[in-house]
Amino acid sequence: MRLQDLDRLDLPPTADMHVHLRQGAMLELVVPQIRQGGVDTVFVMPNLEPPITTVAQALEYQSRLQSIEPRLYSSITPEVIAEAAAAGIAGVKAYPQGVTTNSTSGVTAYTEFFPVFAAMEQHDLVLNLHGEVPSDPDSDITVLNAEEAFLPTLFELHRRFPKVQFRFSRPDMILSPAALAAVRACGPSVAATVTAHHLHLTVQQWCCDPFAFCKPVAKLPSDRDALIKAVCSGDPKFFFGSDSAPHSTTAKRGGASGRDKTPAGVFTQPVATQYVLLALEEAAERGVVAASSVTPERFAQFLSGFGRAFYKLPKPAEGAGLVLERKGARIPESIRSADGAIEVAVSRGGDRVFSLSWAAT
Repeated sequence: MRLQDLDRLDLPPTADMHVHLRQGAMLELVVPQIRQGGVDTVFVMPNLEPPITTVAQALEYQSRLQSIEPRLYSSITPEVIAEAAAAGIAGVKAYPQGVTTNSTSGVTAYTEFFPVFAAMEQHDLVLNLHGEVPSDPDSDITVLNAEEAFLPTLFELHRRFPKVQFRFSRPDMILSPAALAAVRACGPSVAATVTAHHLHLTVQQWCCDPFAFCKPVAKLPSDRDALIKAVCSGDPKFFFGSDSAPHSTTAKRGGASGRDKTPAGVFTQPVATQYVLLALEEAAERGVVAASSVTPERFAQFLSGFGRAFYKLPKPAEGAGLVLERKGARIPESIRSADGAIEVAVSRGGDRVFSLSWAAT
């Protein structure tokens, strides 16, 4: 039966393997939205200010959250990897310097971390790669081709460390057929998350709407449709990571002066699960994918099963699940802190989506 004809879906809880929760008052506002979006497991990004670069910092942050990864930094050594594994930390994140929010102290040369990667291979930690290179006008590299310029690095790391599990992180980065092909060409230890918003957005939206601007940037309709086909393919190399990234509405509009640089990030956390369903329903209506491939079974694999399997996480508890129904629910325009000091716009606010509730256990 076509998704468009279903009035109710029963799905397992969503596992969001790439999410930004920030810190301070923003964290307090955003964390309650996780469960509201149908998510029971999150993999939290460490690009805070200052960044998380030690096991102690990760465990301190973990005290308020459920899962966190330290960030690849000069202070991370093979000994730190052993300590992280013993503490139950699942992975390490590598940001190239300057490519995204709070990445000024990111990696400039992966070769200096080869001993660290060897230790990760030994201790079975996941290396989460932000798969872009910094823009370089002299090399004709911009936000439009930065991910494809990173692919040789991915292949080289996979060749040298074939047992390391690589997650092509923020693989909203897999925004091109070349990047999709690269992930497929690597062995089973290489996988990629796909965001919700890159199943909707193209350059046409973010070029004139700051609330649709993210990094990596959305590209052509054909790139978006290639991602949708990957999601519906049933390939376990591709699973959900929202890359939901909150910024205040003031910041997204250029700050108090209106002239500041717009931060990259699209916020989808309150409706993370429904947002994916909306994208796939619209794709089926456009004829991008056959209605027969847009099924509850494929949703469950992409949103929950494949990511948990890659990270060796347990299945959801018996009886845990989501109930999604067509009851006229709409995406909220924004969320606000109790004191009104922080407002964060939600992508596609006002659009109609499935309502979501948690099944009684």
